[in-house]
Amino acid sequence: MTTLPTRSGLAELSAQGRLGLAWHALPWVLAFVVFYMAEGYLSLWTNALIMILLTLSLDLALGYAGIVTLGQAAFFGFGAYAAGLFAIHVHNDPLIGLVTATALSGLFGFVTGILILHTQGVTLLMLTLAVAGLLAEWANRAYEITGGDDGLQGVRMGPVLGLFRFDLYGKTAYLYSLAVLFVWFVVVWRIIVSPFGRSLDGIRQNPARMRAIGTPVWWRLVAIYTISAAMAGTAGALSAQTTRFVGLTTLSVLVSGTALVMLMLGGTRRIYGAFLGATVYVIVQDYAAKVNPFYWMFFIGALLMATVLFLEGGLMDLGATVRKYWRRAPVKKP
Repeated sequence: MTTLPTRSGLAELSAQGRLGLAWHALPWVLAFVVFYMAEGYLSLWTNALIMILLTLSLDLALGYAGIVTLGQAAFFGFGAYAAGLFAIHVHNDPLIGLVTATALSGLFGFVTGILILHTQGVTLLMLTLAVAGLLAEWANRAYEITGGDDGLQGVRMGPVLGLFRFDLYGKTAYLYSLAVLFVWFVVVWRIIVSPFGRSLDGIRQNPARMRAIGTPVWWRLVAIYTISAAMAGTAGALSAQTTRFVGLTTLSVLVSGTALVMLMLGGTRRIYGAFLGATVYVIVQDYAAKVNPFYWMFFIGALLMATVLFLEGGLMDLGATVRKYWRRAPVKKP
């Protein structure tokens, strides 16, 4: 027999819904607060938005699907070079270049995914590194196309939608990056809550059992790897368009490592973990570099160690961990 919720129960559900909506709106409200309150640092925060998108793409592959990879730099750099070359040789419209770079990065991810996703574990990890390394070496040697060590220069972007020019203060770049991040966030959210997303969680936990019930495990891994590559390519394209420069560092394994550190800081399989981890990383890096420009990595390493040791789910679990220890604390009787 089904029981209908009482009036108090409906009120409680409504309150919970409003609270959940407020939590979902909080990151975007804070993003607009930053836009109005930190005008002198918009280039820094634009970089943070780009790194959030890159970290979110890694969480989609590693966190939700269990694909062990350190090759996000390959797609990030591929998207950056694709957007830069498109702006120089084809058209300088940002949106057309962004869509083109995203599609090409997704295609690159699809091809490489077909080649390497039949492996797993350390073998897969090494293959993702190999893909990034081969692409970086090609970019270094293809001087006439990529600029080699000097980087891809002469990237000039037209106004967004033909109306908003990239200004010196970085306002257009910030809002443009924020809008692209929001679009990808909605896509990722729909993937996670869909049956396809739930099947990825099952594949991550037990691929053999998912095959036994008829799930096309390999094809679904290739699909999510392709989407993750397209996202990383979008992040790289945003980097190229907002800085108007592409260098070999975009293909460096350091980019993949930085995204992984950000993900570990924020927490895997938490859609806002990428937001929190990337934001904290960028803030700590900026302030630590001001304190000591030579040893700022020491502060990042200490923060990562503390997070891994004491917060199982990353910084997203900070509130729950504090509440747990607060409840365990002995109450002093008068």
